[in-house]
Amino acid sequence: MNSKRDAVAVNILGKEYRISCDPGEEEALLKSARYLDARMKEIRGSGKVIGTDRIAVMAALNIAHELLNRETNADAAANTANKRIRALRERIEIALNESTQLEL
Repeated sequence: MNSKRDAVAVNILGKEYRISCDPGEEEALLKSARYLDARMKEIRGSGKVIGTDRIAVMAALNIAHELLNRETNADAAANTANKRIRALRERIEIALNESTQLEL
């Protein structure tokens, strides 16, 4: 399979970059670039970090931190849901056993 990858122009901190992209993924790439641009501008605007490289690293670390926290929160929610499902299943089994005993 020979899929042609197109270059999409994105602007980050006023500089244009041409990024190779799979067909159909252009809008997702542009959305990601806009998000990164906004985060980098936010960091630059704080005045605490100077230099494009450092701003990029700080933005990358912040975004990675957000992603890992989301995954951790999703895992915690899944564990809570699984515990509740197990508890409900146990209650249903108890109720079914009691019902079966009453019928006898």
